[in-house]
Amino acid sequence: MTSKLLYAVLILLLMSCSGKKQIEKALYSGNYNQALQDALRKLENNKDNERKQDFVVMLQTAYEKANERDLKNIKHLQKDANPEQYKTIYDLYLNLEARQNAVKPVVPLQLNGKTIVLEFPDYSDAIVSSRADVSEHFYTKGLQLLKSNFKDDLKDAYNTFHYIDQINPNYKNVRNLKQEAYHRGTDYVIVTIENQTRQIIPRRLEDDLLNFDTYGLSQFWTVYHANPDSDIDYDYAMALQLKQINISPERFHEKEFLREKEFVDGWKYKLDRAGNVMKDSLGKDIKIDKIVTARAGYIEYRQVKSTQVLAEVVYVDLKNNRTLDVFPIKSEFVFENHYAIYKGDKRALNQADFDLLRFKPLLFPSDIEMVYDTGEDLKLQLKQIINSYKIRN
Repeated sequence: MTSKLLYAVLILLLMSCSGKKQIEKALYSGNYNQALQDALRKLENNKDNERKQDFVVMLQTAYEKANERDLKNIKHLQKDANPEQYKTIYDLYLNLEARQNAVKPVVPLQLNGKTIVLEFPDYSDAIVSSRADVSEHFYTKGLQLLKSNFKDDLKDAYNTFHYIDQINPNYKNVRNLKQEAYHRGTDYVIVTIENQTRQIIPRRLEDDLLNFDTYGLSQFWTVYHANPDSDIDYDYAMALQLKQINISPERFHEKEFLREKEFVDGWKYKLDRAGNVMKDSLGKDIKIDKIVTARAGYIEYRQVKSTQVLAEVVYVDLKNNRTLDVFPIKSEFVFENHYAIYKGDKRALNQADFDLLRFKPLLFPSDIEMVYDTGEDLKLQLKQIINSYKIRN
């Protein structure tokens, strides 16, 4: 027990030394926020313990140096008076407030029996003032971007207004402007299906392929429409061009097997050449197994019908009237049914034979049904193309 206790104490001392060195390294390298966080973790429990005095000193040092650096940077940036630095000033004030809020739960702190004094200035007015400055600057910047007809500028306008709405909710008309920027910055794609096969495709297949609610699309800046909206000037078109539909004939494959199996079916007396029952050494009649052979004709049937759809997904830039990309698609569906019958002695069959006997012949699906079933795989491939394709590089 004594050795285990000493071992535990040694481990705690090593961990404590390691923690001190880590915080000291952060302080020396100017990473004051990291040093502050590490010191706070050490002081979460038993902060007044004598062994934690070093962490109190380190926390005080990190807190004061971090504040000093942030205030110095703010003073310099304010003197520079560059509107592009308004956001940096605002963020620095937020850092000062957040640092205070992190430290307040552990105060008061004792050092050598005396309470150390940490200053907690009120930065609320400075935060409100700098937030107003950055909001107005970004608002003006967003309005300038909104004058552009380039999608990238409009996306930047949306992000600018979105930032304002985060730090200063409902500032002026920023939410309406954000919505306008999103609408104009979004790429709208009209989707069509072109049947070039000279064959009829099921109407419900076309509806399923164009039902984008089931595709789980997650592209924020690209919207696909199956039904055109007269209020939207579409940027791109995506056409699913069905090139060829191949449907095989209905085929039956038949295989016939002879099953044989020997097994014991009771017993009989063993006879000598004269036809007399033979005796064993004790004078008892000798009995032997009666072996019989079971035979059965086993016929296995296989129904097969397949369909194949060859298509292309074509992306077109409607503004410049040029083809962007073409993706070939090959989708297949196979209807297959196995069943079997037998004639003769059922005992000759094996377990696999019995399993197949449970199935019955089925009606072949129609050509229309086969094409529709092929559409599930077609839809999956179309979804993969839409989700992975980036219209704008």
